[in-house]
Amino acid sequence: MNLKVLLLHGQPGAPRDWDRVIAALPGGVEPLAPARPGWNGASPALDLRGNALAAADALDAPAIVVGHSFGAAVAASLAVLAPDLVRSLVLVSPSANSAALDGFDGVLASPVLGSVLSGFMLGTVGGALSLPPVRRALATTLGLDPEFLRAGGQLLVRPQSWRSFEVEQRALCRELPGLEKQLGEITAPTTIVSGTADRVVPLRAARMLATQIPGARLKLVEGAGHLLPQLAPDAVARAVGEFI
Repeated sequence: MNLKVLLLHGQPGAPRDWDRVIAALPGGVEPLAPARPGWNGASPALDLRGNALAAADALDAPAIVVGHSFGAAVAASLAVLAPDLVRSLVLVSPSANSAALDGFDGVLASPVLGSVLSGFMLGTVGGALSLPPVRRALATTLGLDPEFLRAGGQLLVRPQSWRSFEVEQRALCRELPGLEKQLGEITAPTTIVSGTADRVVPLRAARMLATQIPGARLKLVEGAGHLLPQLAPDAVARAVGEFI
């Protein structure tokens, strides 16, 4: 039986976010990249605990669990709630402690203004990505796949995506302090992968996280931003491969 690698996407996100990482993984593994609740078109968005329990339901044996951004908080929650299912952890650009949040995160989590801003922000970006010239320019500038950008634009203009983003944003602000207190309980070998140019989750948050999870290792990708599964898939795949 192949070793399973569970890949949990961020917020917003979709299974395709992992395509480049999956292509770079060594042989002998079985990648599982589900759409998380709220992003799968079938179930409502859930908080961190709900996402962790949904991830546990996707596993029937211990796996290497990889999470990006919000998905990293889900992965860490899974390692706390169901340690028998987590063989090892790879946390990519992780929003998994309070240091990953700033004042704007609190605004986006607010009941009324946050809802308006979330819908406006995602809808505006999604609308821009529907324009081929914008996609081509971003693909060239950021090194992203135009098809990835097109599909991302389609995801962002959906009202269900706005609602899922809003629910998860509130969950981050509400639950991260509690998760942070439990990080020391994680027993799974852990690697944190962070880009030195990440403007979404500051590098200091990743450095702090490496001290909060016992034995965690921090690997930096020089000059890379937040979207490491697309920008540095080989670095993420190498981090996974070290646990195989």
